Amino acid sequence: MPLTVPLPEPVGAAGSADFVAAGLPIPPIERIRIFSAGQWEDFVLEWADSLRDQYDTVERCGGAGDMGRHIIAFDKASPAIWDNFQCKHYKAGLTPGDIWVELGKLVFYTYTKEYTYPRKYVFVAPQGAGTKLSNLLRKPDKLKAQLIDNWDKNCKEGITSKAVVELDAALRMYLDALDFSIFEAVPPLRIIDQHAKTRWYATRFGGGLPARPKVASPPVTVAAHEVTYVRSLLDAYGDHLKCTVPTVADLGAHDDVREHFNDARLEFYSAEALRAFSRDTLPPGAFEELQDELHGGIKDEMRGVHPDGYRRVLSVVKTAKLLPITDHALKERLSIHDRGGICHQLANDGKVRWVK
Repeated sequence: MPLTVPLPEPVGAAGSADFVAAGLPIPPIERIRIFSAGQWEDFVLEWADSLRDQYDTVERCGGAGDMGRHIIAFDKASPAIWDNFQCKHYKAGLTPGDIWVELGKLVFYTYTKEYTYPRKYVFVAPQGAGTKLSNLLRKPDKLKAQLIDNWDKNCKEGITSKAVVELDAALRMYLDALDFSIFEAVPPLRIIDQHAKTRWYATRFGGGLPARPKVASPPVTVAAHEVTYVRSLLDAYGDHLKCTVPTVADLGAHDDVREHFNDARLEFYSAEALRAFSRDTLPPGAFEELQDELHGGIKDEMRGVHPDGYRRVLSVVKTAKLLPITDHALKERLSIHDRGGICHQLANDGKVRWVK
């Protein structure tokens, strides 16, 4: 009698098209463990973006000549104060043996005044700090003593290839006076949680974009940043009405174009809200790519023959609302109002003219 082997239980939605197309999603905590060393530094730099309320500038120094600094961040209130985020991408949690040479570099290069001593020195690793190192980081005096004990083995010839760095009396005196309470290791789950609040998270880990906030109504009075597209619309209305329309107030007697103007402002503010949403949830340039895509899609309609500027507006905006947007990160958050609003943003930027 043949042996029947039971099939494994399906994980998640067995028939999900997403799973069939891309496989099961990899949780961020597992994904960071398969990053390359360079990707890990990129990720840490992105994570530091979530700390911009604390820092004025964040820079990447990793590579040859970094002198033991990877990601450095300068305090917003006092730019002379800085913190170092030391990236270590190992397969296991960090051990004391993984950090001696890094501490040695810090001691040596601050002693030689290549840079100042940081306020904080944070080890950042996908597996975090192992138990032994974690306990040691909570005991600054013991950490310092063990660095001294391990200097000859790990630091003397490991700090720089250009010289042997002996722990002589002068360097030892300098080391003894340093504050070793600055060292810590940040847990990877905390990094992921904070990274999730950055514009980089969705493109790094997937999972889609959050819901958009409700779009606020336009102010009653036209704002300074609306002046150009509003003037362009007034010229288009004048071309249609065969009269000059100097100000918004002059639309009062023309119900059709006045209603259109109010709708156009709603669309413009919807697109401005989408711009802000993109800025907060996607890397720089994503919204501008969407604008360029719509601009390319409406150019032929802009070039077409239209009875007047107002009819050109109607035709071009209609075209924009029908364009297929199939391969952009914002496509699931893009509304009909946004499409019309992007046309008015393009007019505001001088890229679209309704009256020839």
